[in-house]
Amino acid sequence: MASHFKSEFYRINDFINGWNSLNTIEKDLLGDVNGKKILHLQCHFGQDTLSLQRMGAKCVGVDFSLNAINQAKELNVSLALDAEFIYADVLHLGILDQGPFDIVYTSYGTIGWLPNLNEWAKSISTNLKTGGKFIFVEFHPFIWTFDNDLKKITYPYFNRIDIVEEESISYADNNSNGIKTITWNHSLGEIYQSLKSEGLVIIDFNEFDYSPYNCMPNLEEVEKGKYKFKHLNSEIPMTYSIVAVKQ
Repeated sequence: MASHFKSEFYRINDFINGWNSLNTIEKDLLGDVNGKKILHLQCHFGQDTLSLQRMGAKCVGVDFSLNAINQAKELNVSLALDAEFIYADVLHLGILDQGPFDIVYTSYGTIGWLPNLNEWAKSISTNLKTGGKFIFVEFHPFIWTFDNDLKKITYPYFNRIDIVEEESISYADNNSNGIKTITWNHSLGEIYQSLKSEGLVIIDFNEFDYSPYNCMPNLEEVEKGKYKFKHLNSEIPMTYSIVAVKQ
């Protein structure tokens, strides 16, 4: 966590000086957030939460890492912003006193850390007002079927096994020590069914052939802010977005 905050990947100095951490995909989906109440799930150390706060929203960020939440709170104070940060597990969130929210938002590298999505979807639905929107951007489950070098299919597309990997470096810090990770792949069908079961209706869905982050092996920047795998001849889906409305 400390290495993430200090790494060039998160551009913390640029952020302190006003850079908005949101990418074009999520900005377009969020639209004008001025005056909106937004719950940001798995917020890490709060850059997107605070970016939304700067855009005029009233934001609450949630993360299960106490270190991340403490860092987010410090950043919030140092920037003289008014976001709230809560240390909690998204799978056991309950109904927050600050809700209901106009928007629940989460993005990039989030659901892969969750063994199942039933309680995740419940946390979203119970904290979203009727007619409110869930806005979600994530890496495509197809790319998680590859090995660490993204060169061959190794893992199932469907959520059938714990994916245990040994990584020599962190995506955010090439100087970090090796880490062991346990993740779960969630198919698009699993995501759809979990949201549907909690009264959320998908009104917009898109897939994208690029990542906005240079966070995987063998990527090259083909346009500003768009990264693709240079060793793959055919284009593959790398990210996707969902907008769902609570009925």
